[in-house]
Amino acid sequence: MKILIDLDPRNEETTVTIHCKEITPDIQEILEYLRKNETGIIVGKDGENQHLIKPDDVQFFRSEGDTVTAATPEGIFKVKEKLYELEQSLPSHRFIRISKSVIANLYAMSHFEPSFNGTLCVHFKSGEKEYASRHYVGRIKEILKMSRREKK
Repeated sequence: MKILIDLDPRNEETTVTIHCKEITPDIQEILEYLRKNETGIIVGKDGENQHLIKPDDVQFFRSEGDTVTAATPEGIFKVKEKLYELEQSLPSHRFIRISKSVIANLYAMSHFEPSFNGTLCVHFKSGEKEYASRHYVGRIKEILKMSRREKK
């Protein structure tokens, strides 16, 4: 992969152009990184207070009825985005849906425990736990295998 940088003070805005034969996982990761930097901050409410939350600080997002919350080390915050909007805007190599009502940060997970009916109990580093439904278990295993291969 070649990297070319054209520094010119006459440029009014930064433009990224990628020339490639096909979209590979590496290219996809670059695209997601660039998109993530566009989103950057999520606003979470705690009563009347509004907090600026970095997506990387979120352990998981949970939907309960019409309310979506973000669980962080600082607490639980109500966010205005719907779960499907978060799923589209967050980097897929870091955030994965584990059930209809939860999107989890892979880097905040500590371990998995097989549970009843083919589900997985997902334990987070904070001590919290959520259950991954059978529908999403295959995707979780697939992502974990892919990330393990990339690190070798």
